[in-house]
Amino acid sequence: MTLARLSIALVGLAVTCAAVVTRAGAQSPDAARVLHVTSAADDGGAGTLRWAIEASNATRDRERIEIELNDRGPAVIMLTSALPPIKGPVHIEGSAWRRTGEYVAIDGSGYIPRGGPESCPGATAGQYGANVRTMTLPGLQVIDTDDVEIAGVEIRRFCIGVLVNRSTRVVIRDSRIVENRGGAGVMLTGDDGQGNATSTTTVHNKVLRSEFVDNGDGLELTRGAAFNLVADNVFRSTAANPEPAQGIEILRGNDNVVSGNRFESYSDGLQINWGDRNYIAANTFANNTFGLSLTGIANVVDSNVITGNRVGIAVRPADPSPVVRLTRNRISGNGLDIMRCEAGGSCDPASPKGPTAFGVPGLEHARFVGSRGRGVTATTATLQHICPDNAPKCQPAPNDGLRAPLLTSARADAVEMIVNGTMSGVPAGRYLVELFGNMDRDSGEAEVFLDEAPVYTDRNGNAEFTLHVGRSRTDRMPQSVTATITSADGATSPLSRAHIVESLPGTRGSDGR
Repeated sequence: MTLARLSIALVGLAVTCAAVVTRAGAQSPDAARVLHVTSAADDGGAGTLRWAIEASNATRDRERIEIELNDRGPAVIMLTSALPPIKGPVHIEGSAWRRTGEYVAIDGSGYIPRGGPESCPGATAGQYGANVRTMTLPGLQVIDTDDVEIAGVEIRRFCIGVLVNRSTRVVIRDSRIVENRGGAGVMLTGDDGQGNATSTTTVHNKVLRSEFVDNGDGLELTRGAAFNLVADNVFRSTAANPEPAQGIEILRGNDNVVSGNRFESYSDGLQINWGDRNYIAANTFANNTFGLSLTGIANVVDSNVITGNRVGIAVRPADPSPVVRLTRNRISGNGLDIMRCEAGGSCDPASPKGPTAFGVPGLEHARFVGSRGRGVTATTATLQHICPDNAPKCQPAPNDGLRAPLLTSARADAVEMIVNGTMSGVPAGRYLVELFGNMDRDSGEAEVFLDEAPVYTDRNGNAEFTLHVGRSRTDRMPQSVTATITSADGATSPLSRAHIVESLPGTRGSDGR
């Protein structure tokens, strides 16, 4: 053996024996170097998380950081200072998660000051917490990079759990994000560092199958974050959360998909502020002040289950005036006396209750009752007014002020239910009527979606419609029905007043018997 070959062999043997850095599989251009995190210490020594991130950042190669702590006791990495930003391509995973479902915790309480949101300063002096602009004190930070994957970890007690800033193809999955009480559990933002949006930098990221508990905002998509997917997560706030703000806030974020998530016990389950073309589908909203609080143009809220909130869906006035499509949602059991108001929702005892509410104030409005953000002092002169207040300098009703249809009859026989109604809109316009049913005759909500049909107005803007719903379309014939109309531009009306279903003589009753 030549001296050169002997030296190479000895170096390879030393690395293998240290069990710190290995190569996974055959040596190919796509093979990932594996960096083993075996120590819970935070001294930067070999085998620590800090060492692994720095080692990965030092090359442009694809790496895999596997966290498998040898230390006895809880699997907790207690940080004593901020970790360096993560640079891709790299995959970081707590190895135990694959075998037992247990997470390795990355904990910021070793250096983040104790306390609630006041420990997390915003970008403006004197402001703090979840509802002010901030990128302060994140746990894991992914900045100006791409191709980073994070899985199998619990990230807790930072101001921001994971900050994704001007980065793409980042995947956060199968993790727990807990008690991050500043900006958000996970923040995806195109912030340029001065509060301005960058429109093409924070795109094509995914947050999947993770649990968010007692963060200020669970997740934020802000300042140009676009074409991202947030799916199959749980966002939950408990009584221990000092600032139960939003499960998800979308602020000037466009074309994102939020699907299959559950939102519990926030001021707003999901809040959109001037974000456009976002698709919100197949989520569940429960025990929030407002299940959804919406502005923006061409946002679509589709096939969600919205139950047990103060207001199921709130559509707020804004500039530009919102145009929001609400379709096929199942809305029931709302109208509860829930008051949370952290930069959303409402603490006004006179605030509306029920399945939908159009024209309710947000924190930008003079009539809002609640917190506009910790440490924020409202400037009266800049607060907005909802018409007719302060007319003509006021914001009109959202969704073009479209009025709900009027149901004039609902009759069921042995074969079908026939519902008649009228509506008004623009002359010679196309609208879509959606019909909903409730099993409680006293309910005016939208427990089940029944049917839809296009309707065309005459030259005066009026139309009549009839919908036929076969008994085969529902397990039980509803006892009351409601409806909405949606314009060709995608603006949906509030729900109509409920109409009780009349069962014709000689047929089964509307209770399904």
